[in-house]
Amino acid sequence: MATLAKTAAPLPVSLGDVMAAHMRIRDAIVRTPTLISRTLSELTGATVYLKFENLQFTAAYKERGALNTLLQLDAEARAKGVIAASAGNHAQGLAYHANRLGIACTIVMPTNTPTVKVVQTEGHGANVVLHGDTFDAAYAHARLLEAERGITFVHPFDDVRVIAGQGTTAIEMLEDVPSIDTFLTPIGGGGLISGMATVAKNWRTPVEVIGVEAELYPSMYNRINGTQMPCEGDTLAEGIAVKEPGGVTAQMVSELVDDIVLVSERSLEEAVSLLLQIEKTVVEGAGSAGLAALLQHPGRFEGRTVGVVLCGGNIDTRLLANVLLRDLARSGRLARLRIRLQDQPGALYNVARIFDAQRVNILELSHQRIFTNLPAKGLSLDVECETRDRAHLERLISAIRDAGYQVSLVELA
Repeated sequence: MATLAKTAAPLPVSLGDVMAAHMRIRDAIVRTPTLISRTLSELTGATVYLKFENLQFTAAYKERGALNTLLQLDAEARAKGVIAASAGNHAQGLAYHANRLGIACTIVMPTNTPTVKVVQTEGHGANVVLHGDTFDAAYAHARLLEAERGITFVHPFDDVRVIAGQGTTAIEMLEDVPSIDTFLTPIGGGGLISGMATVAKNWRTPVEVIGVEAELYPSMYNRINGTQMPCEGDTLAEGIAVKEPGGVTAQMVSELVDDIVLVSERSLEEAVSLLLQIEKTVVEGAGSAGLAALLQHPGRFEGRTVGVVLCGGNIDTRLLANVLLRDLARSGRLARLRIRLQDQPGALYNVARIFDAQRVNILELSHQRIFTNLPAKGLSLDVECETRDRAHLERLISAIRDAGYQVSLVELA
């Protein structure tokens, strides 16, 4: 991987900093399990260990860096309080631990933040300020309030205290599973991977560190490799949809991270679905990025002992339902077939008999007589159905064609 110019100066976060953070926060966070996934190991060709950071109280690793920062504030800073700009996991992690420690916490969010996120953050005791239509506007307002009120701004990733706190994830993983030789870590702003790489490269046996970004937001990849791919789009992994990585984190990633791979939206969706189906655990899009990399680049990790951080589990339930249904459709277990019929008595009945004979469950029917390019006596019938697998679906399509009907499968993107 091409890198930024390396410096002779020591990096801003050391293994000692991460070890100190570990001692500082360990009694107030969940030591989440690192467990082998035998099924995912068989599926990918690697030995896969999962770190269940979605089991933290606020369902994300962000608590680690937030708490490490809060515990290092002096009495005056604690009395004045803290502030952050975030509509995600950083907001909830900071709010929860600030409230627990009796420190006033203000979170600035864009005005279009979903109400459920506002309510959840307020539920942790924070004062939520809605400002601007974008994160950048909310961030700028938070820095203004910081200056006006003399309160401490807690950056979500570009802060050495935050980075050291996030790195405690790696300490736990390597203490629990010393055989791990590769970390697959999501990259947004770069705080988590910077902390984990600090541990990995200074551990008893050095560990390879591979970062993972969504293809739609390759910001750190661009920074390190000198590319200019666009950072935009509606990604499932909104938790790592960062347009500009941090300055501190970019330096550390350049020095310590071995490679960065990009993953598609389809791989992210598949990873979220597999984690729920196989591991019975709910993971958000950003949290599934490590597994998505294993699925999309299996040859890169075959034979390795890989530690994957499931860094968060905060996903909208309706979005999760859509992801699961889309995965069923791609696997052939759900399908929409478009069948051309003659508009005459018995047409629907005759088609339904084919579904019955093939033991396929019909979920929904939709006729189209008007908005179609078929002749006036023709109609288009869409049938949503449930099959056992792709082979079962192919047998159904063959049976429909054998009966003399034109049929096509409505494919997902």
